[in-house]
Amino acid sequence: MKESYVNLINIRRQVFAEVARLAFENVDLSELRQSAYRILPGEVATYRDSIFKERAILEERLRLTMGLEGRKYTEYSAITDGLDQLDLEEAHFTTPLVNVIPFACEACPTKSYLVTNNCRRCLAHPCTNVCPKNAVSIGKYGAVIDQDKCIKCGRCEETCPYNAIIHYDRPCASVCGVKAIDSDYLGRAHIDEKKCVACGRCLTQCPFGAIADKSQIYQLARALSTKKNMYAIIAPSIIGQFGLLANPWQIVEGIKRLGFNEVVEVSLGADITTIREAKEYLEKVPEQIPYMGTSCCASWSMMVEKNFPNEYQYVSDSSSPMIETAKFLKNINPDAKITFIGPCLSKKLEAMSEKVKGYVDYVITFEELMGMFVAKDIELTEIEITQEIQDASSLGRGYAVAGGVAEAVKQTAMKLDPEKAIQVEGANSLHECVTMMRLAKAGKKNGYLLEGMACPGGCIAGPGTIASINRVRKSVQKFMSESQFPTPLDNVNIKQTVETDLKELSDEIQAYREKLKRQLEAEARACVSQQKATRKE
Repeated sequence: MKESYVNLINIRRQVFAEVARLAFENVDLSELRQSAYRILPGEVATYRDSIFKERAILEERLRLTMGLEGRKYTEYSAITDGLDQLDLEEAHFTTPLVNVIPFACEACPTKSYLVTNNCRRCLAHPCTNVCPKNAVSIGKYGAVIDQDKCIKCGRCEETCPYNAIIHYDRPCASVCGVKAIDSDYLGRAHIDEKKCVACGRCLTQCPFGAIADKSQIYQLARALSTKKNMYAIIAPSIIGQFGLLANPWQIVEGIKRLGFNEVVEVSLGADITTIREAKEYLEKVPEQIPYMGTSCCASWSMMVEKNFPNEYQYVSDSSSPMIETAKFLKNINPDAKITFIGPCLSKKLEAMSEKVKGYVDYVITFEELMGMFVAKDIELTEIEITQEIQDASSLGRGYAVAGGVAEAVKQTAMKLDPEKAIQVEGANSLHECVTMMRLAKAGKKNGYLLEGMACPGGCIAGPGTIASINRVRKSVQKFMSESQFPTPLDNVNIKQTVETDLKELSDEIQAYREKLKRQLEAEARACVSQQKATRKE
């Protein structure tokens, strides 16, 4: 989507900027009625066959961005309906977070196989021979597939020597690794909230822009205008999101110009999470639990909880980097109002959980942040910087890229206990995560540290990102190399946390080694006794 869905990106950015403008300028929200006309002026449609339909869809996007529920399409409702019931200062997300806008959905066909005009009507017709349901026949002009008989096995596609048979699926459903998308009575996409884990992949893949998520932009912009102690914590995947000419320090300064008092890297929390997960792995695997999953990605954790409830106990007890960073700042300033800025939609749900509500107040994506920059007319490349930030280690900053979490935990654990052998495996996409968990459930991943990421490539490909994954990966790698601290154990910013955790860990590792030594000695004595008894016999 970042590379080719430019029209949709522009629409979303204009919506975010419009809502942020309304908040920053504190205008009467009755003006929301005019917003769709400001964004789409005139009477000629730009993207669809009707300007009226375009504006109706845009109004629904504006409502969701305000945090309102979607409207019923069988009843009249104004764009402003429900605003009087919404706490515009302290509003939190309500489910469903990810929504299909029904009249924007084109009811794309579901998974099917189709014969193209590349079919040569060959003599061998292998497609008919391999079909287990006799759904393929040879017609006057080529092969024909009876969709009522077809079971979507794909054998005809595989065997065709001309590649004349293609497979297609509706884009949103094809990327949903938890099969949360089905159809309503009109064939339009429908999201099953019980299955959905808010990974946001469907939102990025829909070429009609029929899927949108709720936002806290309005509430955050109002808070930035009226409140003190506003802190932003930024995910490491923010690097490279705002163009090649905007460096990390300019991004930080730009965020401050929105009204934040301070900006801190979430990689600092990643360093704390790394140490705690390394400690947890060394303590528990395999003595107490067969394997351990990392806790960084909220969609991955939710997927395990919903689809593999008996395995969920093996996902790390350690808090995610977002939570650890928020806790760190709350210890310094209990009155801090904390905003997480990242690539994820699922972090919005994570912030709603009971254990997080007291720490994280607002969650927005990089895409929403860009809308706020537009509303405040902030041009990052024009900002002059005076200082750099050094909150986190190189490994902590590496959390943004697939494999980075497990690598950080592994390297840290090996430093703490070089004698411990650590096996690592990662999955990045929910399809891969489901497959990995099936193997883990079957006992084929015992002893492993498992890293799950909902997005292909890791957080740098999250639904809230706005830049090419390859460009961002290079920028993150460069940012990693600029850290003064190679590992979390070297990070002086979390010195007290490290010393507390490592004192406990040091004692536990020593106790474990002594216990293991006693077991080995006992086994050796038993073996000698057995040998003596055998000789006597």
